[in-house]
Amino acid sequence: MYGSRGAGAFAKRRVSAVVLGAALLVTGCSSSDGGDGTDERGDGAGAGITQQPKEKAPFWVNPDGTAARQVAALEKSGKKQDAEQIRKIAEQPVAEWVVPDDPQQQVRGFTEAAGKAGRTALLVLYNVPHRDCGQYSQGGAADGNAYRDWIDGVAAGIGDRPATVVLEPDALLHLVDGCTPEQFHEERYDLLKGAVAKLKSLKKTKVYLDAGNAGWQDPDQIFESLNRAGIAQADGFSVNVSNFYSTEDSIAYGKKLSAKVGGKHFVIDTSRNGKGPYNDGKPDERWCNPPGRSLGETPTTKTADPLVDAYLWVKRPGESDGECKGGPKAGQWWADYALKLAKATA
Repeated sequence: MYGSRGAGAFAKRRVSAVVLGAALLVTGCSSSDGGDGTDERGDGAGAGITQQPKEKAPFWVNPDGTAARQVAALEKSGKKQDAEQIRKIAEQPVAEWVVPDDPQQQVRGFTEAAGKAGRTALLVLYNVPHRDCGQYSQGGAADGNAYRDWIDGVAAGIGDRPATVVLEPDALLHLVDGCTPEQFHEERYDLLKGAVAKLKSLKKTKVYLDAGNAGWQDPDQIFESLNRAGIAQADGFSVNVSNFYSTEDSIAYGKKLSAKVGGKHFVIDTSRNGKGPYNDGKPDERWCNPPGRSLGETPTTKTADPLVDAYLWVKRPGESDGECKGGPKAGQWWADYALKLAKATA
């Protein structure tokens, strides 16, 4: 599927409604076994997860997210050292990937919970028709009208609450690299442009169109597609989603691309790029659960360049890229991999 990209290979997520105050929470996408014999589906409240300082990272930390539940389970079983390692993930704001079912209820839960904490919800929309050429994540909306209805549901769920949206990882790249058949191109541009317009009609929503990674080298390959997809109306674009390119290389790529799309700002996924990309093994599989990686810069709006609005954890560290290198299905929590990411991080 993602070859040179390595973007979000996320399985269709099931939603479990969890009450956080009056708000609904959060996607329950993992298997019941955390991979080390612990049940990470338990209540994460016991982990004592709190929000990051707003001036550093204004994004919402889910106190009952998958990593938080893993921390609570590890502490309960007496594995204190492992719990503290996973806490490196649990205490940071990570993106919520909105699943196909009932987007309005999901998104309302995320944004209400974030609002009560005085923070901004970070959302990823990954449901465009024909989204996944390799079928690792499968699915996507059944057709254009279904996608438009889904976007309407997302927008209704956000309402006038603050949200930052990363829009459709891979959607443009797969138009450029030939992965998506030609007959779907015009529809996809129309759907993305419509999604940008709908989301930007909301009072407090920022939108970043996904734009690949530093492995693409030449921004000439994608800037025209960004223009056709509505980048002029968006707040900017995202780079390195679910990939491993260094922050330095991602900034360089983003700045070249920004210069071709009217000086638009961008955000960088730093969730797993602490040691850069993996260069061993089969080239078309390097993106999938590569060994020896580490967490990158923690989410923040205090970045190394004025064009970079934020470092974000868009890919949720600890979730599998797919059934490769011993991993579970895409999007499922993989406790052993999460622990290795955390331990490799200073």
